[in-house]
Amino acid sequence: MRAQRLYLWKLLKKRHQPFTYRVTKYANHALELARELVEKGYDQILVLGGDGTLSEVINGIMRANITAEQRQKIQLGLMPRGTGNDWARFWGLTRDFKRSLDLFFNGKSQPMDVGCLTYWRNGVEHHRYFINSVGFGIDSYTCLHAQRLKPYIGSHHVNYLFALLYSIWTFKPIRMELIADGKTVIKSGLFHMNIANGPYNGGGMKQNVEADPRDGVFHGLFVEKPNFKQICQAVHNLFNGKLGELPFIHPFAGKDMRVETNQHINFEADGINMDIMNSFEVHCIHHALCMTVPQYCVEGREVHDFE
Repeated sequence: MRAQRLYLWKLLKKRHQPFTYRVTKYANHALELARELVEKGYDQILVLGGDGTLSEVINGIMRANITAEQRQKIQLGLMPRGTGNDWARFWGLTRDFKRSLDLFFNGKSQPMDVGCLTYWRNGVEHHRYFINSVGFGIDSYTCLHAQRLKPYIGSHHVNYLFALLYSIWTFKPIRMELIADGKTVIKSGLFHMNIANGPYNGGGMKQNVEADPRDGVFHGLFVEKPNFKQICQAVHNLFNGKLGELPFIHPFAGKDMRVETNQHINFEADGINMDIMNSFEVHCIHHALCMTVPQYCVEGREVHDFE
């Protein structure tokens, strides 16, 4: 990280561009810093970190005391430095920090959607914003165990794979009803559910291939308790974008979703595990912010033109 910081400072001074630099010191510190900065009028923010740090920044911006019009003009940039870097993967961003900086100053501004998860605890309403995806069931437990395995396995998709396999054998389904845009999608036992703004999660797992963070719609997958054969099929298709084609996996889409359940349920937002809750809602805030990205990016075998 030191080399990146020195290069960044040198470049900013060369451009005679004033800047403020902040280093996070504890969990949710990035949230506090981002909120403080945008309330002071900063409208260009470059994040050095992973999906979790970026998610904290998003929460700080969305909770700031500014208007929606001011928020929509904020430009976000990213120098990927996390475990999964799934948000960066969609936009074609890599660990090449010099390229990331060049894109921040010379790339294209692209409006992007932000998700808001609303839940209640002791009658008090809470909100958690997310930029890439929010997961429940084994999705949440996989993120939790991946963090525990990180010191032993490292920061790559093998970590998530081992965490996933462990979660599959230990998680017990939760009874719930999923309602998307006013219609009941499924009423069953929740084993796994992911609601996505972007197509990747878990270090490159492509669960929701149609998810696009610019279209104002979330895509998701719902899985009931699978048998051993189905588990093997699902693991085989985790990274090839064909998970939703399996007959026991139920894809869905919508802008506004609600889950009814009387059981406690953990969730993860952009890889950050959050407290338990009961019923909750997920809403898509269309074009809430802007992301500075390449004029085009290569995702798999597809080329996305951002013109």
